[in-house]
Amino acid sequence: MESFEEKTLSSKTLFEGRVIDLVFEEVLLPNGKQSTREIIKHPGAVAVIPITEDGKIIMVRQFRKALERELIEIPAGKLEKGEQPELTARRELEEETGFTCKNLTHLISFYTSPGFADEIVHLYVAEGLSEKGNKLELDEDEFVEVIALTLEEARQYIEEKKIYDAKTAYAVQYLELKKAMERK
Repeated sequence: MESFEEKTLSSKTLFEGRVIDLVFEEVLLPNGKQSTREIIKHPGAVAVIPITEDGKIIMVRQFRKALERELIEIPAGKLEKGEQPELTARRELEEETGFTCKNLTHLISFYTSPGFADEIVHLYVAEGLSEKGNKLELDEDEFVEVIALTLEEARQYIEEKKIYDAKTAYAVQYLELKKAMERK
């Protein structure tokens, strides 16, 4: 099988931010020609599908500046340096929703936009939820409303584009597939 690997000839960081870095790379293509790549470097993230005892999905409603609109999403957040994804998942679940969980199961990890970014999202299911009862421990620039949706409501929100991000749509589709498989 032919290799399509691109060899990096040079790399320069153009921007270092709190969440991402932007790197410009010159590469040697498999056909011997040169090209350039603009790559977003990201520390990785987690996303959590919190399921209540009665089968509802805990989500958050928040404004997303990049899209200039509110979205309804599953809780998620970026990995801190050296932090294990499971610890991040537990932390983000509690901070964004006020819930803790007894069971946290890793489902899958996936790249969000491999054409220009190296961000990987580790997706978990949280069950055995308990409300912590305290005020949410949000970042000072974070504003969310916690909501609980049935699977049917979540599916409707996708159709209405209230749920409009890949990780949440993926989570809803995962739950629909799981439900369909259980009926067999």
